[in-house]
Amino acid sequence: MNAIVALCHFCELHGPRTLFCTEVLHSPLPQGASSGDISGQNEQAEEEEGGIQMSSRIRSHSPAEGASADSSSPGPKKSDMCEGCRSLAGGHPGYVSHDKETSIKYVSHQHPNHPQLFSIVRQACVRSLSCEVCPGREGPIFFGDEQHGFVFSHTFFIKDSLARGFQRWYSIITIMMDRIYLINSWPFLLGKIRGIIDELQGKALKVFEAEQYGCPQRAQRMNTAFTPFLHQRNGNAARSLTSLTNDENLWACLHTSFAWLLKACGSRLTEKLLEGAPTEDTLVQMEKLADLKEESEGWDGSEEEEKPSSQSDVVEGQELSKCSPETSLVPDCNSWNVAHRRLSVFRSLRHMRQVLGASAFRMLAWHVLMGNQVIWKARDMDLVQSAFDVLRTMLPVGCVRIIPYSDQYEEAYRCNFLGLSPHVQIPSHILSSEFAVLVEVRTATRSSLYPTLFDDEQSLNKYEFVVTSGSPVAADRVGPTILNKIEAALTNQNLSVDVVDQCLVCLKEEWMNKVKVLFKFTKVDSRPKEDTQKLLSILGAAEEDNVKLLKFWMTGLSKTYKSHLMSTVRSPTSSESRN
Repeated sequence: MNAIVALCHFCELHGPRTLFCTEVLHSPLPQGASSGDISGQNEQAEEEEGGIQMSSRIRSHSPAEGASADSSSPGPKKSDMCEGCRSLAGGHPGYVSHDKETSIKYVSHQHPNHPQLFSIVRQACVRSLSCEVCPGREGPIFFGDEQHGFVFSHTFFIKDSLARGFQRWYSIITIMMDRIYLINSWPFLLGKIRGIIDELQGKALKVFEAEQYGCPQRAQRMNTAFTPFLHQRNGNAARSLTSLTNDENLWACLHTSFAWLLKACGSRLTEKLLEGAPTEDTLVQMEKLADLKEESEGWDGSEEEEKPSSQSDVVEGQELSKCSPETSLVPDCNSWNVAHRRLSVFRSLRHMRQVLGASAFRMLAWHVLMGNQVIWKARDMDLVQSAFDVLRTMLPVGCVRIIPYSDQYEEAYRCNFLGLSPHVQIPSHILSSEFAVLVEVRTATRSSLYPTLFDDEQSLNKYEFVVTSGSPVAADRVGPTILNKIEAALTNQNLSVDVVDQCLVCLKEEWMNKVKVLFKFTKVDSRPKEDTQKLLSILGAAEEDNVKLLKFWMTGLSKTYKSHLMSTVRSPTSSESRN
């Protein structure tokens, strides 16, 4: 992450001061840490943890030494600094961390060596300890601009028995030019910086309590109430943070914490290129995840009160709790798949077409695209689930409702994909209905029927698939346009399975765009049937099967799209009515 993390202090004598800062370097070390550091002379400490090599190396000069050592150093002069304003002593090597994975260096010192960076950090320090303060003077706040960068600042107090009010004021600031990135990192930075602050305050509190126990300052100050305050402290007008915390390794620890903070904060957020608006499948999946989270919270409270009434209810309830029909397409809701299926019986649509045969597959695919109920009866739950995983790829996410396996028939309004055990009785009106298709998986010797195809597929050699429906699809029927294009892609052996999958995604997006146009035209604008028929002709979907497909797919539109469309369409009308 291209940012600077700094610890700042409000000195009672000199005002806001920068005590310690850590910056990220993608290029060779800055002027003060170049030749002397790389040579490795007088190396004091070196340690490696999590791919970052920590080292402390002698510099040719330190910014705290002032202009006497280097006239170009932007740091304050030595005469303008007291013990409380100084972190690293004169000639201190500073700290450098090498990230071997990214070849990035994390350099810590009292002030940035670059004059422009020094000015940015200095201004952020002053604002964090003067005007940009949250109520109570302790807590996080965000400020900044495009010119001087954006700042996340967290102010806090450190106990000091010799300070006015028995405490001193500090802040930890994070500065970067990317406002959006910094705002998105707020929760992460707040938690980690708050942990650093708690550790500092805890150490200082122990020192404060020990000093108060040995020599209480409150009573001593009351006895000398009329003596000027600054003359009561016996020369201890300012104390260093290492003295307040009694930690000689404080700056090394802060360097480690700040370097890790910069690395971790930069790794947790990554940029992703989005080409256009999110697809309807993405929006529906996000909505289903949100609904599933709300339902799970409600189930936690009522889980103990609700009891299953029968064995069939138990099976159904367990299945729906793991992957309910309304949320079966959410990627995170695949516990049923992981627990019960070890391999995919059907590898792809092309593979299923080869197994079922061209005519049977066309009948099955037609019913799937039209939104009719698809019923599979088999003993093998893995086979049924594998078939549903393949068939569902032909539909938008919002149009799929699956009950993977049940011991009783479920109505079509609950699911359009239903897996049943062989002994389940299906109502006669369903078997003769034109709005349902049944695939029966029977035991048979398939090797004699298809010896070439199934030589290496032992799981399918023992099955025979019978596809029946009350309304079989005639071979000469044109069918929906998307079905013909899918079959053309499946029969083209020059296209690999991955290419066919991408073709299927493009086809679904093409027809979902037609669905969106039809939805706005009919549901939002309420156009007459004559205009609707003209629109369907323009869209190339005037045939009966195409119209049925569009109406079914309309149920798969996301709530986000529908609400957005309604609000954008109705807002001009409402404003005109008010006028």
